[in-house]
Amino acid sequence: MVRNHIRSKMIEPQCCDDGDEHETLPLPTLPPMPRERVPLQKSSICSRSYFMVVMVFFHVYIINVIVLLLYVHYNNGPGDVLATQNRDEASGGSSHHKPPESHQQPSYSGFQRDMYLPRLEGIRVGHVQKVSLVPDKVHEMRTLSLKPLLFEIPGFLSEEECRVVVQLAQLKGLMESQVMVPEGQEELTEQLNLSPDEIFNLLDLNQDGQLQLQEVGGQAGMLRDGIWLTPENLREIYAGLKADPDGNGLLSLEEFRSLDSNAFQRFLQQRGVKSSQLVRNSRHTWLYQGKGAHQVLRDLKKRVTRLTRLPSALVDLSEPLQVVRYEQGGHYHAHHDSGPVYPETACTHTRLAANTSTPFETSCRYITVLFYLNSVEGGGETAFPVADNRTYEEVSLIQNDVDLMDTRKNCDKSNLRVNPTKGTAVLWYNYLSDGQGWVGEQDEYSLHGGCVVTRGTKWVANNWINIDPDYQRQARYQQLVSQQGEEDAEDEGEQSQPSPEQLHTADSHQEL
Repeated sequence: MVRNHIRSKMIEPQCCDDGDEHETLPLPTLPPMPRERVPLQKSSICSRSYFMVVMVFFHVYIINVIVLLLYVHYNNGPGDVLATQNRDEASGGSSHHKPPESHQQPSYSGFQRDMYLPRLEGIRVGHVQKVSLVPDKVHEMRTLSLKPLLFEIPGFLSEEECRVVVQLAQLKGLMESQVMVPEGQEELTEQLNLSPDEIFNLLDLNQDGQLQLQEVGGQAGMLRDGIWLTPENLREIYAGLKADPDGNGLLSLEEFRSLDSNAFQRFLQQRGVKSSQLVRNSRHTWLYQGKGAHQVLRDLKKRVTRLTRLPSALVDLSEPLQVVRYEQGGHYHAHHDSGPVYPETACTHTRLAANTSTPFETSCRYITVLFYLNSVEGGGETAFPVADNRTYEEVSLIQNDVDLMDTRKNCDKSNLRVNPTKGTAVLWYNYLSDGQGWVGEQDEYSLHGGCVVTRGTKWVANNWINIDPDYQRQARYQQLVSQQGEEDAEDEGEQSQPSPEQLHTADSHQEL
């Protein structure tokens, strides 16, 4: 026990000594330990935060670059780059990205997209932008509507130019502008092989099983030899043909079956037709604007090319200038300059290049440029019945016996009317864009007509830019024209191209 006691005594001082040393010695190591840990933790947090910030900025930068590339791609389109390359090559410039030889001479079966159709920007109704069309002069172009995209350019033609165009038209001679059903319409009807039930279904726009007056009247200008049938005219015809026994102004399928396809025409021939009942009451002629034409006509075409910003080849291969004269009482009921293009429809100007036979043709007029050659004393406005409407429905054009397409009576009810002022030009698009730099669907809001002239005479001229919505047909057509021009140049020993008058026959200028 003594030994154990002594051992315990010996141990206790050691513990106390250790504790004394801990209390009395300076503590250099203990305080630094937390100080060393704190900097390590802060450094780690800062490093992570810095890394996160850098990565966020890096991803934002990458996303911005991608968005910018997509914006440039879809805004310009691949055709814009190719068109720029073609312009550089045509002007003698060089390009390091010259397309392969096979792309410059495509085959008939598939053409490289190397044409791009720029469109003017409307911005908003009333917006005015400056355009340079002739040296030392700036024109103002005002947006009149967005549906259709419609512009007005005052002073587009000088008084002298207006006088020359009118005199050239008088010198050549004007002919009646009546819209007639094309020759061979009966054969066309037989080829279509449509039964009365099928025709009834096509005319029945609202598919209610009955033909209202407005449904028949809306098609009358197109189907009845260019004669405009008002609701009153239709009631008279129904009574004369005894087609509507119950007298309710509606034709059922049974009543429609009792009529043959020529019943309307026979009745109108027996009764006679007044000039005021025609869809169009005017006289017109065509003036060539190509090589060898009068300088004023050639200058006018150049000005149109600069205004539309389209490739000159498209303008050169379009229809000649049409000059129209409306006497007092003259008018042109509301219509579209171009028809909708379906797979079974061919454009008039490219029908030879379509390489297919089709019973339907339409004038594919991408742009209309209308010139007023004099200031009309009374009436004669250009009316756009549904301009900037929220919706477009053909059946709603005739409501409560008010026909918005009748420019003799209801021009004042149109959404927009342009006064005919000497030298002013009006431009609008008859088709929408397809979103890829080419022609899209027909713009139904481009419906327009010439209001009746109440006093004096009205002189106007039209430049239509013909472009086929089918890119392949348009490209093939231009290639055929180019080849024909080369053959003519070889035969004549000089470079030349066929004129639009040689390419367009008389029946190609359809009054739609």
